Amino acid sequence: MSAALTPATPTRTTTRRRPLVAFLVAEGVSLAGTRLSMIAIPLLVLATTGSAARTGMVAAAELVPLVLFKIVAGPAIDSLGPRRVALTCDTLSVVAVAAVPLLHTAGLLSFGALLALVALAGALRGPGDAAKHAMIPSVVAAARVPMEQVTGLYSAVERTASMLGAALAGVLVLALGPADALLVDAASFGIGVLVLGLGTRRLARVGDAGEEPADALGYRVRLREGWRFLRTDRLLMGIAVMVALTNMLDLAWSAVLMPVWAVDSGHGAGALGLLFAVWGGCSALGSLVAAKWGDRLPRFRVYLVAFLVTGLPRYAVLALGAPWVVVLGAFVVGGAASGFLNPILGAVELERIPPALVGRVTALVSAMAWGLMPLGSLLGGVATQAWGFAATTLATGLVYFVVTTAPALDPAFRQMDGARGA
Repeated sequence: MSAALTPATPTRTTTRRRPLVAFLVAEGVSLAGTRLSMIAIPLLVLATTGSAARTGMVAAAELVPLVLFKIVAGPAIDSLGPRRVALTCDTLSVVAVAAVPLLHTAGLLSFGALLALVALAGALRGPGDAAKHAMIPSVVAAARVPMEQVTGLYSAVERTASMLGAALAGVLVLALGPADALLVDAASFGIGVLVLGLGTRRLARVGDAGEEPADALGYRVRLREGWRFLRTDRLLMGIAVMVALTNMLDLAWSAVLMPVWAVDSGHGAGALGLLFAVWGGCSALGSLVAAKWGDRLPRFRVYLVAFLVTGLPRYAVLALGAPWVVVLGAFVVGGAASGFLNPILGAVELERIPPALVGRVTALVSAMAWGLMPLGSLLGGVATQAWGFAATTLATGLVYFVVTTAPALDPAFRQMDGARGA
């Protein structure tokens, strides 16, 4: 009997981890397409309008509805289930993204139409991203692995997808133009829906047994429950506020400053795609290290050091006109350091939130973290036109340094090392 049972163990392990693999693959494909659009759309606006301010407007047009719909989607994610919400939003995203190149080819893509389509894409992406993040506890439970391992793998996939998507963007924008390259992003959403839908059909939801029926509480009451928990957890609130500020600065960097640098320096889309790819690849390596050994590292110390390395240097080398090899080196080191951040933040967040509140609280945390990003793109565009690229980039880097060193003075952040799950 024992000999007959032995071969079944790998099969059971494979079955348990199938949802995890499907989840990571689907996210990787979808995120690669999203990274492509993050490069192609700003270049499309610059090519058609020549305006850094309008480039910032387009980024804001996506991010404002993204943040708002993340906030309101929390109760729906908890009641309908994160899987259903994620699949629905990504399916509709295929249409929203594909409409941009199709209208451009037909000569019907005005700037107003582009703003509207980008806003629709943001309104779908917000709940979709929040829902997929809320699936992580269920994926962890099914795979029976530590939380930090899954958040580390998730971050590694995110960084790898950013690398591949950025490299693909550089090639496709040169070959097809920025508008037609967006068809690949639309296809990536479709592939992601198929993989996620088929691979997670039997995924159980963590917290279902103890959760009240969706109709037992009103929508506003359910939303307030999530906010009440978040505002009373000083560590989670502190993380959300700090990340909101860094994300605002990062958006100015990626959506405005980097494309302007590529155009003004003469390096072009190829160099822009290469730098984003290097950043993403090195971040993926850092995330894999965090997934493997993160549960043995001091979270708070690694958190601070990683932000110091990944912040100011990348702004400074661009603002000061450093040689190409120095710029590339800064992106290698900074990217590797950034890979440690999301595994730590994700594990702390999901360990502290009760299962029945995961959808609401993670959506609120994510919405807060993204809340200032539209302002970042707008300010980045306006400041670049008013003060010039170098001054704006250096000032942004200095503000980043101040924001990321502030947690060292807040005792609440030291609770990160005590938040590990059993």
